[in-house]
Amino acid sequence: MGVYIEAFLLFVVIFFSQVLLGGASAGIEIQFFTASSLILNLFIYCIPSLVIIWFLLYRRKKPEYHIQKPGKNDLLSGLISLPCLLIIGITVSIISISARGVPSQPLPSPASISGWIILCVYCLFSAYLEESFFRFYLLSKRGELRLSAPAALIISAIMFGICHIYEGFWGLLNAALAGLFLGYLFLRFKTLHGIALAHGLYNITAFVLNVFN
Repeated sequence: MGVYIEAFLLFVVIFFSQVLLGGASAGIEIQFFTASSLILNLFIYCIPSLVIIWFLLYRRKKPEYHIQKPGKNDLLSGLISLPCLLIIGITVSIISISARGVPSQPLPSPASISGWIILCVYCLFSAYLEESFFRFYLLSKRGELRLSAPAALIISAIMFGICHIYEGFWGLLNAALAGLFLGYLFLRFKTLHGIALAHGLYNITAFVLNVFN
């Protein structure tokens, strides 16, 4: 029972609380952000949350999937996941625009080079945070949670989608589909760095494309 409570508390405190309080996943406010707010979130939210998750993973025993230094599997999973994430995101965006008849709200973009650098760093850290919990933590602990691999994969994808509910139905759907795909790659390649980097680059690409929107 303890591991269920632990996973639930992590989900509520670290992730879902951001939806309730800030209206965004991993601390990015969707209405407006500044370089200073991103730096603040990085040091008081992202990094401490990463430390907590990794501490809980390794405090008693090594998880089923021991994450090592970046290697060949990370390169493969990253090269596979980034274009597929873009395809999923673009497809869902096109369908949502067709269904609603109006374009989605544009993302805020930095106004300076330093702002872009800070945004890119933040996107990478927030992606590592999300992948560390929704893929590494939940899927590594599926034995303790008494879940099969498919069940753990579906649950982690649903929880990942819920954390993007502030984007509406289509944002939730996009996140859930991406979560299923990233979870499958994690189970397939047994590595974190490739999918986390691809996740971060996908988020950065979304901001870059927004400039030309």
